[in-house]
Amino acid sequence: MGWTKVKRDPRLALILLAFIAFVALGLPDGLLGVGWPSIRADFSIPLDAIGWLLAASVAGYMTSSFLSGMLLSRLGVGRVLAASCLLTGVALIGYTLVPQWWLMVLLGVFGGLGAGAIDAGLNTYVATHFGEGLMQWLHACWGVGITLGPIIMTVGLTALSTWRVGYQVVGGFQIALAACFALTLALWSRNPAAGGSEATKRLTDYQTPMGETLGQARVWLSVALFFLYVGAESALGLWISEKPRAEAFSASVG
Repeated sequence: MGWTKVKRDPRLALILLAFIAFVALGLPDGLLGVGWPSIRADFSIPLDAIGWLLAASVAGYMTSSFLSGMLLSRLGVGRVLAASCLLTGVALIGYTLVPQWWLMVLLGVFGGLGAGAIDAGLNTYVATHFGEGLMQWLHACWGVGITLGPIIMTVGLTALSTWRVGYQVVGGFQIALAACFALTLALWSRNPAAGGSEATKRLTDYQTPMGETLGQARVWLSVALFFLYVGAESALGLWISEKPRAEAFSASVG
């Protein structure tokens, strides 16, 4: 009965897919902090080497975010989401297959590209077609994902003694999600709210020049607040798992 309702109401189907996609977007962010002690041990790299992976991911994320307007205009939101989920999934599974650390860093760029496009594409789509109220629930789904990520990684480490399973599970989920987006391309190309072309046009008619955007004080305030927020979030998420593991290692050696 529930599935019949989803099929009859494309709007509901798109909302569910968007929520699931944001859960998937949060999953990889929750893996790294718990898995990092084991990752650096496997690659025999220093503690601060994580900075290279973070820098690579951020570079890819920012690039696809800046280009998201052009990508959405030329390819459509459905194709962008399908390709981005596929790229992210391949990058995450690639983490578990590469023999050298620099290759994992390189894959981090592609993972960031995919994540940035998913984030920007879905935020733009939901804000355009469904309004700000639903956006709050969308971001709550990201919170669900980042909460489940550490659990998945912990299960892999405790039950199978490997960090790779966590990335393989999440990467496989991303690829399955890419298939869902590919199968629903027709739904993403129409206006689920009114059935017309007005909202579709609104999705891609932002023509404000970059120079004009960067000239606004509120933009720079948002950038500064974002740096502070993400810095605090990343520091806590990454290092909260490292200290207990380091203490346990020191105790065992001593």
